[in-house]
Amino acid sequence: MQAERRARVTFLVVWALLGAIKLLIAARLPLFVDEAFYWQESRHLAWAYSDLPGLTAWLIGLGSMFGAGQVLALRAPFLLLGAALPWLMIAAARPLGAARAWQVGTLVALFPLSGLLGVLALPDVPMTFAAACCLLGGARLLQAQEQGERSASGVLWLALGLVLGGLSHYRFVAVIAVGFVVLLLLPQGRALLRQRRVWLAIGAGALAWLPLLWWNLHHGEAGWRFQFVDRHPWALHADGFRFLLIQALLATPLLGLALLLAIGRGGRRHPLWQRWFALTGGVLLVGYFVLGFVADAERVSFHWPLPAWLALLVLAPLVLAGWSRFWRVATGALLVLAMGTAVALPLAVGLPQVRSALAASSFYPENFSGWDHIATAVRERLATLPPGTRVVADNFKLGAQLGFAFDDPDIAVLDHPLNHHHGRARQLALWNLQHEGERGQWQLLVVGASDVKFSALLAHYQSLCARFGPLPPVQMIEVDEGARRIALFALPPQRPDGDCITPTIAHVEVPEPGAQVDGQVLVRGWAVKDVAGIAKVTVLLDGQPLAQADYGASNPWVMQFLRGASHDPNLPHIQFETRISLPEGSRGWHRIGLELEGGDGSVERWSGPRVRRAAKDGRVP
Repeated sequence: MQAERRARVTFLVVWALLGAIKLLIAARLPLFVDEAFYWQESRHLAWAYSDLPGLTAWLIGLGSMFGAGQVLALRAPFLLLGAALPWLMIAAARPLGAARAWQVGTLVALFPLSGLLGVLALPDVPMTFAAACCLLGGARLLQAQEQGERSASGVLWLALGLVLGGLSHYRFVAVIAVGFVVLLLLPQGRALLRQRRVWLAIGAGALAWLPLLWWNLHHGEAGWRFQFVDRHPWALHADGFRFLLIQALLATPLLGLALLLAIGRGGRRHPLWQRWFALTGGVLLVGYFVLGFVADAERVSFHWPLPAWLALLVLAPLVLAGWSRFWRVATGALLVLAMGTAVALPLAVGLPQVRSALAASSFYPENFSGWDHIATAVRERLATLPPGTRVVADNFKLGAQLGFAFDDPDIAVLDHPLNHHHGRARQLALWNLQHEGERGQWQLLVVGASDVKFSALLAHYQSLCARFGPLPPVQMIEVDEGARRIALFALPPQRPDGDCITPTIAHVEVPEPGAQVDGQVLVRGWAVKDVAGIAKVTVLLDGQPLAQADYGASNPWVMQFLRGASHDPNLPHIQFETRISLPEGSRGWHRIGLELEGGDGSVERWSGPRVRRAAKDGRVP
């Protein structure tokens, strides 16, 4: 009884504390770009969409009813599902005994992948909850079958899981397939598949896939093809090793070892309910590990194996009971450390100063950054334009985020590679939100200059010229010291004549980002501007003009880098160079930037690299 009480209190404290932290994170973390698009889907309610079944949008719509425009309200249903997950797994672990069942709840709450579930309004939240329902239902049905009884609750849990899973994500197919295979492997499972009530649950789950099936049949199987064909290379690649390493870190080495050892409880000498969890978790985990070597490695996939880890976490207390106290304590300490790190990361991303500090690194959280700043800039620019000016975004990310900020789910979006890359182009077309470049009214075109590869940016600007005609002078918005660049173009109703002058494309080659410098700094780079060319380059230090650079040296390589697309009249003489003297006493970090004056009189600024000046004794402050 004391062991049970101690385990229960430990779980309740951990669950409540992490619940409060998750609530704080969900309230402070900026809206993720996919969440914004799911919000847009929630304002165009349907049974299914091009990227997902309908449940995620329905849950977001439900949350938004209690706080329109509030990120926390949008995420509230997902937080509730995430908070309920450990309780489901406690119920699934009841055959272990009360004390160990509470231990399972604590492990699920502390496991980084499941512990943070619900902080973001993403489809993996209801899908994982559905997988847990199926695990619980399957375990209860097998136990009842072994005892010659019937389990109504097992049927209900299985039916609920299959229905929620079918309405959550295409990837739930893997959970269904593995569960069916495991039932076929177990004699009692084969007996279950001969029961009518089990097939009623399966039938209910099958009905949940009908909206997705109907959508794909009427839209050229676009959803199926994107999820299972287009987004995956289906060829061996070495990124699978990175996938395995990430899983080892997320599970922590010691607990991960215990979970792998738990797969061994799938043998015949172990109780039936243990075999169910071991085989389900093991087969699913091996399947995902294999997929890591052939499937999509470009998008985030580290969360995929969570249903497999959940199944194995049920058996973790049995494995850990055979370890010495030292190794059990070490396992718990590593798990707490991993969860603490997992919690610290989104808390940090929620701080503007952290996002700004990460601006020049590969860890910059672009999909969380700058949306409020961009929305404010768009509002201010709209205030200077005629009433009724239409906002047009150049990709789905900008369209969805601005839509959420303005409570407008119908912001038009240009045809953009990102829309296709993320499987959203078909849905935008179905909503009649794909803009073809027509004029006829005042429009504010919002372009994500940092949303395309730098080498393709000029070509992207030129594609805007082809759609809209000559572009007006650009208003460039820089977020986090240039990590994100947003271009605003105020387009009048009439399409003007003449050549199209694009915004400037520039790059500082020297010094490199993070370079340690002394009082004298060589600054070298290049800059181009279609049609107008560059008339003057001024080097900035921390936003203040410092020196005018010599412009006009030859750099033929730039023509190759820009794919030969530039119409700058100065080419190939587009390189600039100067030496600047840092002010006396200016120690620590500094930002080098550019002020570029075009031949047409336009002026644009570019943020360049951050450099650090060492103290006189060579130390860096």
